[in-house]
Order: sequence, then structure tokens, then C-alpha cells
Amino acid sequence: MRILYLDIDALRADHLGCYGYHRDTSPNIDRVAAEGVRFNNCYVTDAPCLPSRTALMTGQFGIHTGVVNHGGTAADLRLQGESRGFMDNLRFHSLPGYLNSTCGLHTCYIGGFGQRHTTWSFYAGFREIHDTGMCGMESAEDVSPAVLDWIERRGGGDDWFLYLNYWDPHTPVRVPAAFGNPFANDPLPAHFDQALIDGHMKRPGPHTILDIGMYDDNTLPEYPRHPGKVTDMDEMRQLIDGYDCGIRYADEHIGKLLDALDRQGVLDELVIIISADHGENYGELGIYAEHGTADHACCRIPMIIRWPGKAKAGYTDDGLHYHLDLGPTLAELTHNEPRQEWDGRSYAASVTAAADTGRDYLVLGQCAHGCQRAVRWDDWIYIRSWHDGYHCWDDELLFNLKDDPYEQQNVRDQHPDVVETARRYYDEWHNEMLASMPYGYREDPLQTALREAPYHCATDLAAYCKRLEATGRGEWVAVIRERHPKMFATRDDA
Repeated sequence: MRILYLDIDALRADHLGCYGYHRDTSPNIDRVAAEGVRFNNCYVTDAPCLPSRTALMTGQFGIHTGVVNHGGTAADLRLQGESRGFMDNLRFHSLPGYLNSTCGLHTCYIGGFGQRHTTWSFYAGFREIHDTGMCGMESAEDVSPAVLDWIERRGGGDDWFLYLNYWDPHTPVRVPAAFGNPFANDPLPAHFDQALIDGHMKRPGPHTILDIGMYDDNTLPEYPRHPGKVTDMDEMRQLIDGYDCGIRYADEHIGKLLDALDRQGVLDELVIIISADHGENYGELGIYAEHGTADHACCRIPMIIRWPGKAKAGYTDDGLHYHLDLGPTLAELTHNEPRQEWDGRSYAASVTAAADTGRDYLVLGQCAHGCQRAVRWDDWIYIRSWHDGYHCWDDELLFNLKDDPYEQQNVRDQHPDVVETARRYYDEWHNEMLASMPYGYREDPLQTALREAPYHCATDLAAYCKRLEATGRGEWVAVIRERHPKMFATRDDA
């Protein structure tokens, strides 16, 4: 058995042709999807990058691993403690560790993620590692040579699991200028218009439409596809075309890998899984070119599984699934028992028999750009913010994704019964998580992130408030000061 896992950073499902996008961003991914099963509602448990991949590789929610932030205590795995043996659990219970020790696969990783966050636990269970050396700033031309070399040397053998990262859709989009713009004459998605831009220009917070640089509109000449702000439709085109070029560029490199595997004679029987660590906000909650929320746009990811002889080709599954359900699914598909420590559950029957294996609801989290958790069920997503990341959202948001897929209208006040359902689901999940905490831990790491501060909220907030005033958004300064007084205390008293 051979498994190729393609992890494409910051990849929105709805910008792929196989998920209905009108632009030809993903012909090679679409070809794989046509031969496999496409999951419409797969979500990461914890966003963004570090919490998401930690959850995937450990098979556990961030509330269990302790990793929910990009810095501070809640960016490190909790210690296993007294139960640790000569080797810790990750050697056998991580996703690659399981595939190596239980399924007998030679496990290999190619990319730069472990260095990017110095998260050495990510490497646990891999027997071979090729760090591409740019800490996540790689473009596909920096990754593909190592992959093609590996395929040439090892791809024709049996029993391997190859996990690789492509980063090209991740901002700032770094696709080479020579690639051009294949979407220059394609219309933008229909919901982008000047009225949307004008409304979003009134919003405060990092990565909003006037502050795409984060807390400013600065640009870098080496990334001409990535504007620092958007005030009109030409700049919106530059932003969306750049993102779509990132997807298409990664897709073309995927095509090269598939051709190389075909030359090795293994493509016809190869298991291919295509997914991402998170999506990307392009207007949802007023945020652009960032992945700092616990919402539908950020937490929904593509999940495509092509498994010749097992996967029901062309089937689309609409059930609700977590990305960490992948481990138990692979265990069942390889006729093995899952690890007891895993929080996921198998959806193998959806892969092989088009069965409904979806969950009743999902709980999603994000504590690096603010502190949020969300409940996703039916047509609804409910988002609770404990720290708004200086965006001044209401503490509770409710969106009907069928009517409002881009999350523009908070309908919380119109549907108190739906909000009450979301609260009940969240309490049920939270109580279950706390009751099953590992190694004697009891504190929810969301509280740790709140106490130490979400990593990307460490900024000169007084200076940013001056920017808000200078850009016609000064009415938000009083709100930010009221909500985040500690961020001003030291500077105001100096």
C-alpha cells in the first residue's frame, strides 16, 4: 500500500473546481476528486496552522493536547507525565507513528512546517524527513524537487506514506511573476462588489480590508500579488486573483508529481488524500487574507480521498466531519484498530459505501488571533468570542450558511431558539472534553491563551487606535479601550 497525503496550506474548498468554483484553479486536484470521494463539510477542530496540524497528527482536540495558540504556554504540547515510558505516546499514537508501527508503512515528510513553528512533535513517527529550509515561506518550486527526487528513488517501492506541504495559497502569495495570471479575464465571485468593500472599510481590526498587512496596509515589493489594502474592485481583483494563482500554481506542481508517480507505475493503485490545515477568510467576518477565526471560511477544509478499489468514485459526502477523524478512518480502511487516545471517529463507510457517518454537530476553536469557539450543525454556525482580536464583534454571532455562506448577517437576535441549541451543544462538548482530559490536566487551554494573550494580539494597540482615527474608523477606539483596558494600562501610565 502507498499513500500520498497532500497538505496545501490555507486552501479554501470553495476555490476548487471540484467544489463548484467557476475558475479553473485546480484541474489536477479535480481529476483526483473525480476518482475518489469528496467531503463537503470537513472542518479542523482548531485553527490556525500549529493547532490544526497538532490536532491532526495527535488525533486529539486542542483542549486535550493543550495546543490552541501560536505562542506562550498554549503553543506547546502538554507533558505526558508519569505514564511516559522509554518512548512517549507520539512514537506510536501520532498519525505517522501509527501508520509506521501498526500499518508497516515507511513514513516520510517533505516540507518546512516543523521549523516554522519549532514544533518538533510534528515530526514524531516519521522515519524520513526532508526539511525544505524556508520555514513555510517555500513556493512549490522549492518543494517539488525534493519530492520528485524521492519519487524517483523510493516511489516505485511498496508500503509508504508520503506527507508533503505546499504553501502557495498562504499569504503573502509568493507565486513567481513569470507564472502570469491565468484568471485576468475571469469574473470575480459574484458576491464581491463595491458595496461590500465600502461596508468593510468601516470595520476595525487586523487583516480587515484597510489593514491587510495586519495592523497596517504595508506591502512588500517581493510579493506584488498581495496588496496591503482594498478600496476598489481593481484592488479586490488583485487580491483574489493572487490567491487563485497560488492554488493553480500548487495544482500544476501536483500534476508533475502525479506524472512522476505514473512513470513509476504506481499511480493506478495509489491512495491520494488532499486536504489543508485551514481555509482562508476573504470577507467573512470582515477579514481578508488571513486565517484567524473559528468560522466557516477558516475552519472548513477540502478533504478528498482517492482509494482505488475502495473509495466510491465520484461520491460527494455532506456529513459533518473533523480532520482528526482521518486517523480512525485510515485504521478501519487498513483493517486495524484505532488508538484509544484518539478523539476522532471513522468515516470509512462513507468512503467505501456512501454511508452517512456524519456527526450531529462540530465544535471549532481558534485562540491565536483572538479566542473563539464555534458550533457548526445543520445550516448554522454559532460563534462565541471571549477575545475579539480587536475586531469589535458581538460576543455571540449566528449565521445561516445556506442563506448567507459568506457570513455577512448576524441573525442571533432573530433566532434565540437556535442560539440556545448552540449553547447546549457547546456545553455538552465542553463537559465531555473536561471529563476526559489527559494526564491529570484540568484547565481549558483557551483560558490559558486568554490569560497570556492570543499570540497575534501582542501589538502597540495605542498606535493602532491612532491609525483607526486617521483612516476614518475612530468610533471604534472607545470600544477597543473598553474591551481591552490592560493593553493600554502600561503605555497610558508611562
